[in-house]
Amino acid sequence: MMKSPAVLFAVALLATTASAADAPKPDPVKGAATFGGVCIACHGPNASGVAALPTQPRLAHQFPEYIVKQLTELKSGVRDNPIMKPMASTLSDQDMRNVAAWVSQQPPVAGVAHDPSLLALGEKIYRGGIMDRRIPPCASCHSPDGAGIPAQYPRLAGQFPEYVTAQLTGFRDGTRKNNAVMAGVAAKLNDREIKALADYISGLH
Repeated sequence: MMKSPAVLFAVALLATTASAADAPKPDPVKGAATFGGVCIACHGPNASGVAALPTQPRLAHQFPEYIVKQLTELKSGVRDNPIMKPMASTLSDQDMRNVAAWVSQQPPVAGVAHDPSLLALGEKIYRGGIMDRRIPPCASCHSPDGAGIPAQYPRLAGQFPEYVTAQLTGFRDGTRKNNAVMAGVAAKLNDREIKALADYISGLH
């Protein structure tokens, strides 16, 4: 007997839910081992970053769901990054969950703003946006202290300004395409505003 599309959809949904429920829980110990073998060179001990590689992000204390989403999209190519794609491609779904669980447990990094001449502009945009250009305040999604809002909006506090600048520029210019909301916001920012925001964010804690 033919089953209706609604019934088939319900069966598929139940199967997917059951599969997710049956997946092994994330193992931070295994995640630490995988991180040490694949990620540590660019992201540093305890995921705290490498000062000599400020275009590679600090990952410590990031939300695990966000880490898994980014690794999945780097592996699939939805987020285009020629350095990270081959690294992410070596990871299974469980590896990603394990790494994300370990990363999320690492202590956050205290950063510092570097350019006093940009501080006021960065703070203004981060906390208040630019209303006449319909640029929302970053704090509304990433929280006033940059801690983020689980699990959709990532932690930004203490991030390298070079990395933040590269990501905002990528969203603006269309080279990073895995977040339509951020692309829309970044499209309205000029280079000086991006630099000011990146520097301000690096000093949040």
